[in-house]
Amino acid sequence: MYPTTPPPAAAPLLEEEGKTLRAMTGFRYIGAKRRAKEHPRFVSGRGRFVADIALPGMKHVALVASPHASARIVSIDTSAALAAPGVLYVLTGEEFCANTDSLMIGVDAPKVTRWALARGVVRYAGEWVAAVVADSRALAEDAAERIEVEYEPLPHVIESEAALAPGAPLVHPAHGSNALYHRKFVWGPVEEAFANAGHRIAFRAVWSRSATVPIETFGVAAQWDAGTGILDIWASIQMPKFPDQAARALRLPGNAVRVHYDVDVGGSYGVKRGLKHAVLVGYLAKKLGVPVRLIEDRLENLRGGDMQGPDRFFDMQVAFDADGAIRAMKIRAVDDVGAYAGRSPFQLGKPVTAICGPYAIGAIEYEPTSVMTHKTPQEAVRGFGQSPTNFAIERAIDRVARHLGMDSIELRKKNFIRRDQFPYTIPSGSTYDSGDYHAVLDETLAAIGYASLVRARDEARSSGRLAGIGISSCLEPSGGNSAFEVLMNPKNENTTWMDSCLVRVDLSGSVTGVINNSSAGQGHESLVSTVLGEILEPILSPRSPPTARSAAAWRSCWGVPPQAPRKRSRKR
Repeated sequence: MYPTTPPPAAAPLLEEEGKTLRAMTGFRYIGAKRRAKEHPRFVSGRGRFVADIALPGMKHVALVASPHASARIVSIDTSAALAAPGVLYVLTGEEFCANTDSLMIGVDAPKVTRWALARGVVRYAGEWVAAVVADSRALAEDAAERIEVEYEPLPHVIESEAALAPGAPLVHPAHGSNALYHRKFVWGPVEEAFANAGHRIAFRAVWSRSATVPIETFGVAAQWDAGTGILDIWASIQMPKFPDQAARALRLPGNAVRVHYDVDVGGSYGVKRGLKHAVLVGYLAKKLGVPVRLIEDRLENLRGGDMQGPDRFFDMQVAFDADGAIRAMKIRAVDDVGAYAGRSPFQLGKPVTAICGPYAIGAIEYEPTSVMTHKTPQEAVRGFGQSPTNFAIERAIDRVARHLGMDSIELRKKNFIRRDQFPYTIPSGSTYDSGDYHAVLDETLAAIGYASLVRARDEARSSGRLAGIGISSCLEPSGGNSAFEVLMNPKNENTTWMDSCLVRVDLSGSVTGVINNSSAGQGHESLVSTVLGEILEPILSPRSPPTARSAAAWRSCWGVPPQAPRKRSRKR
């Protein structure tokens, strides 16, 4: 469980770097250049993905999707599909929705319900209406083509502003509105700053919807054990609280769902949630008493696989003085989440923790609106909402510079929070602990040879070509504490994602760390092994007697002093 040993040729260099690191930080492994533990299996083709899961007697699922953005399901005829070779079962929304619960959504909108299969109506083109279970994926696809669905098309709306207009078709009539969430935050003397500023500009910035298209589509396999009452799930996932939410939707106790996190993830970008996939497959496995697997094909992934990103526009207003000092900013953000909520509305909450980016802007108004349309639902892509906001802020900086005829780099430096101002509390209440934004920008410009790029740009322009250089300075809030979830929904009972690491030390002294996270490219195994090596090696190795620091670390891991681990074991 210790970090991977470097190749012999690199060992002397890494040893010297290690000495320097220990002298500077006191750490042996943390911060050192080391090869990731996960890399050998990936580069040698030994990764284990959900498509590699082959359970005895496993059946396969193919889906029937709606061609309409909005329609009433008049009837579904499954008789021809059930008579097809190798078909075990055909599931429709009527049965599925009656025996499972709606998936959780983050905001307080209990009448915006969602299941893996549509019941009664479809709300976007690509929404699943039936699932076929057969001996192979090919047989399931052939049978799915035999299902006859009669639809009655209904009015639809696919533009966010049109969806907010009076009289617009409602995506979820029971909710009473297409606005899923709306609130206005005012931090600081915004109106006073706008009234006293020498200059003001207003514009719209548009962040268009995107598709993440990971190399691996979503996949999930499930097996129900009637003897133990446990549902085993193997899935390509990257999300917190997955087993809890799957169990809730399946009406099972939380400890009745066992997720196997030793499945590698072939690309995620934040969208590998797959709750609706897992609940659908879990229900079929439990009902039919056989292992069941669903692997999306690319079309299923693109049109209904919950892999699309933010679809947002920003109405921006900026108040500033002639010297370039920005006094205040107003941000109206309207996000088209599509036909269902999921966690996508929370993407409007995360920017609150860095709403002014790296700039010392004293007053900000932020008005987020989450709106539903008859589009494919979006999910939590990449920075979970911060990237579009960064884009809007940086467009504002560039427009202010253009308005004043200032160099955009100099304008950024003028408005950066200075190094001597940290820790710095921004208007929304977040405190930035440290930073030196001026130094980072200067080092970046030096590294890219900015002066030479400017000359090349000017030469290109003089010859009639279009050329430009884009500069942006962004902050990305990190850490798992999601206090903005309570900000957007006071009914949420917690503000963070709880997790743990089980550490085992066997009789030989070998250390094993067990974590509940899939390998989605972030190097979780390397992180855990590095931390365990840092903390436990001085204690467990006979070459290094425990120190005060390592003893404290031991206590934080085990809750007992290092000299008495057996006492805790006997109590158990």
